[in-house]
Amino acid sequence: MSGQAVQIAAVTDLPGGQVRHPAAIAANGTYTAKLHTSLEAVRPLWLRLQADGVCTGHQIFAWAEGIVARLLPESAELLIVEVGDAATGETRMLVPLMRRRAFHHWVVEWLSGGVCDYAAPLLADATPWTRQSAQAAWAAVRSALPPSDRVHIVGIPRQIHGVANPLALLPDTRDSIQTAFGLDIDGDPETVLKRLCRPSFVKEFGKDWRRLERLGSVELVEADTPAEVARIFGELVRMRLDRFRELGRFDLLTQEKIVDFYRSAAIQGLSDGSVRLFGLRVGEALIAVQYLLVHQGTVHALLIAMDQSVAPNVSPGLAIMGRLIGWGREQGFGYFDLSVGNQGYKEHMGAKGSVLVELCHGFTMRGSVASAVIEFRRRAEAFVRTKPGLYKAVQGVMRRLRRLKT
Repeated sequence: MSGQAVQIAAVTDLPGGQVRHPAAIAANGTYTAKLHTSLEAVRPLWLRLQADGVCTGHQIFAWAEGIVARLLPESAELLIVEVGDAATGETRMLVPLMRRRAFHHWVVEWLSGGVCDYAAPLLADATPWTRQSAQAAWAAVRSALPPSDRVHIVGIPRQIHGVANPLALLPDTRDSIQTAFGLDIDGDPETVLKRLCRPSFVKEFGKDWRRLERLGSVELVEADTPAEVARIFGELVRMRLDRFRELGRFDLLTQEKIVDFYRSAAIQGLSDGSVRLFGLRVGEALIAVQYLLVHQGTVHALLIAMDQSVAPNVSPGLAIMGRLIGWGREQGFGYFDLSVGNQGYKEHMGAKGSVLVELCHGFTMRGSVASAVIEFRRRAEAFVRTKPGLYKAVQGVMRRLRRLKT
């Protein structure tokens, strides 16, 4: 991506085209790039950028540590690139990636494991990035990576807490079919819903809450011990799988390793408050559970589950979500992230959407062919989504197929 010369020392005598990664630094005159292949090697730097720099909750160290320990594919190789300023030597960002085998070729992807909504580097500070600086930094990253056929990074937000995401500035990025939604929250917690959400949602929330109160005491409870985390998270899994099975929809929580990841992250999060698990209880019955990831003034609403058997005429999901928006403001948070997905309730609440971008680019013939296939599939899916009738029919077929499997 850059016409500047890049130098790197590497040993390529390992099988399968793998590279023995040196401690040497690759440089392109503007930025340097140092490759790390273990989390421990970069732990102090990662934690410093996490605390003093700019990053999303999906890139905190504990989250990445869980991914590496539980979700990294067997064929995958961890690749964390430290990008520095060539003139000063100061670190500018960390880029957590991995390389894996996919259909007889090597692909570089984000360190996600399917549990990261957003792909964003950890930035050292809020210094603005330009298209030119982003391209130079990415050229340095590329120079430090082992040989690969293509790169495919999805879920790239355009900004990280108001700072331009350098990945989103690269010329090879394109709009994806994914949209993230969220609400800026400020002011008095008691009136945050009335002030910031749509009147129709506020009215519905009020009605539902009064209906719940007629059934018994309504309480928002937080899991604050490992035993409570295990119990409430177990209810989340049960509710979610029951509902998704009924709807004929796929859910990652059908995979035990994903369940283990989220459960372990919630227990570990008790120590620093980075992961919060809430239940909405009516009397003695738990009717909804929400799993939250919090970092740098943002509440990320990740997993939600509900049981409507107690109150069939109420939306427990919207009830707990509305209550947690108030809780988030009480705790001093400034943004409530409703995550990725075009579910209608998000616009109903008044959340604003932002289209995510993706980077899909081939470096070799094999990689280019694979990227072309992915692009064709993306365009086909985007076309189907523009035809409500066709999209609904396709969804119906997929749901019937999933019900048959279960």
